This record gives sequence, structure tokens and C-alpha cells, in this order.
Amino acid sequence: MEDQHTSRDQGSGRPAFLRARRTGGRARRVPWPSTLLLTVLVVVGTVFAGRHQHRAGLDVYAFLLLLAGPALLLFRRRHPVVAVYGVVATTLVYLGAGYPYGPVFVTVVVAAFAAIAAGHRYPAWGAVGLLWAGHVLLTHWLYRWLPPSGDHAAPWGQEVVIAAWVAAVCAAAELLRVRREQWAKEAAEREAAERRRTDEERMRIARELHDVLAHSISVINVQAGVGLALLDADPEQARSALTTIKAASKEALGEVRQVLDTLRTPGDAPRAPAPGLDRLPELVEQAAGAGLTVEVRREGEAARLPPGADLAAFRIIQEALTNVVRHSGSRTARITLGYERGTSGRGPRLLRLRVDDAGPATHGDAGGGGNGLVGMRERTAALGGTIEAGPGPDGGFRVHATIPLTTEETP
Repeated sequence: MEDQHTSRDQGSGRPAFLRARRTGGRARRVPWPSTLLLTVLVVVGTVFAGRHQHRAGLDVYAFLLLLAGPALLLFRRRHPVVAVYGVVATTLVYLGAGYPYGPVFVTVVVAAFAAIAAGHRYPAWGAVGLLWAGHVLLTHWLYRWLPPSGDHAAPWGQEVVIAAWVAAVCAAAELLRVRREQWAKEAAEREAAERRRTDEERMRIARELHDVLAHSISVINVQAGVGLALLDADPEQARSALTTIKAASKEALGEVRQVLDTLRTPGDAPRAPAPGLDRLPELVEQAAGAGLTVEVRREGEAARLPPGADLAAFRIIQEALTNVVRHSGSRTARITLGYERGTSGRGPRLLRLRVDDAGPATHGDAGGGGNGLVGMRERTAALGGTIEAGPGPDGGFRVHATIPLTTEETP
């Protein structure tokens, strides 16, 4: 049922702030305190104003009409169009009966304000225009047949003043409506930005967990197979495989705990530094434990990288080596790190990262699909870089990433 209300509001083209107000309890409450205060103002003000006017005196019917307008204002939140036209109708009847002028027009102002602010612009304008046209008709043509007797036509200058007053009321109400729409739009944008930040944080944590677990579990899986195969024939080698499993599982638990700590204490600084290329020897050692020989080559003068680029480079290499272990029949891999300096010569401007293996693929491809490559692309795209993954020139598989090294990094 709630979805039906939402779709109906969106289809009607009403302002966003009105749709938001419909679900709030405050918009549904009857505004009786302000209406009661307005009723006292209208009745008392009209009594005092009537003492200095040569019009019909206030009787029971006059007080009923004076009370009818504020009573209709009780519905100005739930039914603003009904309220504004009802108030205009009672006001015209009051004026047509010849009763004194006074604060009776305040009820029209409040009703028009409420209708325009709620998004019912044209009905509110029509109601106010109807009041002005009805007043012109009463004071310039019908006054001969209406009380009080002996009345004369009102000056046209008075009608100009009333028209200016009506225009001012509508302009003020329109300004309030625009401001409310702006506030609602800004609130919706803040809410959407907060949702985007939450989704991006979830994706970041998911990438980190995937990279950590995929690499470590692949190493553990290979070493477990080696240990089972050599358990009887070569117990010493089996013991070495179990030692590697223990080290890999311990490292994986530590990194998973570090990632999950960011969920428990959001906004706090991590208690351990994020991994970077300084831990590349550990990756090479873990790959060697899985039976993979890794060669590392550096081109250009190595330098300290920004934290985001350092972490992305480490994770890309980690995922690429994991894919070699899981999907490639090759037992060798080559990592090439190329540093390109900027025009100032003060530091690297670009990091070119390449991971090659000789192949062939053992499971239909050499790591050309899956969440791992999606995570690589997301990491490089967040830094404004590019990545290519596909068959290499020698028949194996190549991962080639280009990461700009800047002081500002896209979250």
C-alpha cells in the first residue's frame, strides 16, 4: 500500500518535499493551536474594527461565518485545496452580507500560503483570484441590492491596493515553496551521497576480503595438496608445506581482522598500516611456497608511492599471482615495475605494472574472468588508471596496469 502511495505521488509531479511530508507524523497532525490563536485574532479584531465602520452590525450569523473560516483551516495540511476554497467562499458570503471589514482576510492569507507551500499553486491562485473578482463584483455592481442599505461603490484605488496585497501574498508563498523544494532537494542529495559512500565502503571491504582470502586460500590449497601427496614419501617436505599453510593462514587472519576493524570502529585510524609494495618479497615467498617461481624486475628509479596507489599495486600483484597459481599451468611468473618520472624530476608520475606467466591455462582460461579482475579494474579506475588483462605475446597471460601517481586520490 505504501508503494502505491509513493508511485502515485511521483506520477502526479508533486514536489519532492511534499512526498516526504506525507510520511511524517507532523504533516498529519491537525494544527489546532495556531488555528485557535488565529480564531481569537479574527473575532476580537473584527469586533474592534466594526465599531468604526458604517456597515451591518455583528450578529449570530456573522460570528458563525467568522468561526467557519478558521475551522476550515484545520484541514489546510491534509486538504489544502478544500481549505483555501472554503475560506474564500465564507469570506465572500461574509462580505456580501455587509458585515464589517477586518482580520477576516487573514484566514485567506493562511489558507493560500498553506496551499501554495504544499505544491497546489494553480488552485491557490485561482481561489485568491476568485476572492478578488468576487470583491469587485460585490463593491461595484451588487452593492445596490445587498446590505447595508444606502451603500455606495468602493473606489477603484482600493481594488488596486487589494490586488497588490494579493500579489504580495502569492509571491511570499511561492518563495516559501521554492525554498522548501531546495531544502528537500539538498536533503535528498545528502542522503544519496551518504548511501553512495556506504556502498563504496562496502565494495572496498569486499575487494579487500576477496583479495586477501583468494590469495591465502589458494596458497593453502596448493600446500595442502603437496602435504597430502608427500606425507608418507617425504615427511620433511610435508612438514614444510604445513608450515607454509600456518604462515599463510596467520597472515590472512591478520589482514581480515584489520579489514573488519574498520567496520567496528568507523572513522578511526587503522591500527596496522595498509600493505604495499614493501611487502612484495612476502608475496614472492608465498608464491614460492606454492611452487611458483617469481622474478621481479624494476625499470626506472623506485620511489615511495602514495598510500592508495601503493595498496592498489600490491593487491593487483597479489591477485595476478593468485590467478597464476589457480589457473595457469606455468610455474614461473615475471613482475615488472616501471616508474616514469614527471617533468619536474622530483618523483614518479606514473607506475606501469605488468605480471606475465608462460601459460597454458589449466581451467579454460588463465584468469580472464571472475571477481578478481573486476576488483583490479575498480582499484585502477578509482586512481584514474587503466588495466588490461588477456593473453600475452608468448601465449601465457598478462596483466598490465597503469596507475597515475598523484597527491590526490579518488575514494
